[in-house]
Amino acid sequence: MSNTFFYGTDHLTSGICLAIAAGKIKGVIPPEAAENIQSSWEEVKKIVLSQQPVYGVNTGFGPLCDTHISEKDTSLLQINILKSHSVGVGNPIPQEIAKIMMITKVQALAQGYSGISPVTLDRIIWHIDHDIIPVVPEKGSVGASGDLAPLSHLFLPLIGLGEVFHKGERIKSSQVLEEYGLAPVSLGPKEGLALINGTQFILAFAVKAVERLNNALDAADIIGAMSLEGLTGSTRPFDERLHQLRPYKGTKLVAARLSALLEGSEIGRSHIGCSRVQDPYSIRCMPQVHGASRNAWLHLKELTEIELNSVTDNPIIFSAEDSISGGNFHGQPLAMALDYVTVAAAELGNIADRRCYLMNEGKYGLPKLLTADAGLNSGLMIPQYTTAALVTENKTLCFPASADSVPTSLGQEDHVSMGSISGRKLHQVIDNLEYIQAIELLYASQAMEFRRPLLSAPIIEACHQLVRKHVPVIEDDRIFADDINQLHQLLTSGILLKTANENAQLNHINLKSDDEFRIY
Repeated sequence: MSNTFFYGTDHLTSGICLAIAAGKIKGVIPPEAAENIQSSWEEVKKIVLSQQPVYGVNTGFGPLCDTHISEKDTSLLQINILKSHSVGVGNPIPQEIAKIMMITKVQALAQGYSGISPVTLDRIIWHIDHDIIPVVPEKGSVGASGDLAPLSHLFLPLIGLGEVFHKGERIKSSQVLEEYGLAPVSLGPKEGLALINGTQFILAFAVKAVERLNNALDAADIIGAMSLEGLTGSTRPFDERLHQLRPYKGTKLVAARLSALLEGSEIGRSHIGCSRVQDPYSIRCMPQVHGASRNAWLHLKELTEIELNSVTDNPIIFSAEDSISGGNFHGQPLAMALDYVTVAAAELGNIADRRCYLMNEGKYGLPKLLTADAGLNSGLMIPQYTTAALVTENKTLCFPASADSVPTSLGQEDHVSMGSISGRKLHQVIDNLEYIQAIELLYASQAMEFRRPLLSAPIIEACHQLVRKHVPVIEDDRIFADDINQLHQLLTSGILLKTANENAQLNHINLKSDDEFRIY
């Protein structure tokens, strides 16, 4: 992967976008894109001189699209739209999400169909490069006509208004500009509209969800395999021949990963030929359930990548004589996928909770509640209450926001996507999922203790040893919230996945997926 990304000409992926946000890759405007940007900017100036009515260039906005704006007021119009549309409420979105919004907006504008000036684009890149991140409230977008409110807040700092996060502080944008000896940008015709028309709020949440859910999917297979070992489950349902008969991509991938994770397990060999005919679904059907969630993730990743390389503002400027007022700003393509993937994420938590319950029941040679001294000790009775609560909370978050539409702009914008809500809800579900997975990891690692001295396969043993470095074996009751938080940190920091992948390389085990399942 190159250390430089060329806005407007290179193909942007979720992984590259995240790497730019992390400062691992630098995004620049190449000469070809600079020429297209300048050309589009010149075409907009021609429109102003020609007096030809073009939406948002020399007309008002929304239901005011029939109101003519004089040539001398075209710049003021663009400043006013940033001010009047900054109506977001609630807590600020994460700084990383705001930064991704800027990166994705530059990629869209740099393609040369938006009439943005090179100076304005350079200033946005300056914000990205210097990690000076605008404060963007989380609520207020209906996900059509662009993410108007959040994008307005995102770009207020260009004109010296609003607030930014800088060096760990939240301060006024004007203060930062003064510190760096910069003047506010003077917006020209169409620039304000070009900045705030687009799907970058929805898109930024989608990009981050692609990464977070990918990690959760990988963790689900590892933790599920540990649970299987604790329950002395069978690996026969992961046989490649079975899944060639129903060849969904996600299902085949999960079956192959589970087989690789469990290859060579002493625990597995110890019960070959036992009397148990088949395992409960939460063990036996991991390829089908985890795999279905992977299929949904793959769909989101593909659509997100299309959006990352699209032009989503309005109107689109092909030339001074040829501009189109269309609907590329409508968030429905991503909104529906985000809602679908919300269900996929919730289902990963649902099946994990079932495995926790199963390990508590006292079946398959495990003690009830995974404690040798049940009665005096409650053991792992109550953590499953937490998974049950989180699973139910996730179910309440699964109602699709994109199934609703409230008309806005006096009926001019009479169907909207609500995709901004879809994106935020998905992250709430993933937040809960990560805690559910931490709790299953607590259960699975404890269940494996009752299979000693038998060992599992190398990757599973490495993950189990990692758990034990942070969470000791449970012998007596203690404050299990501390254990859950420790394991949550192992998951969200990527340490568990890193341990699994490094051990796989050491043992020449292939856990890598096909290119289409990677985010770069």
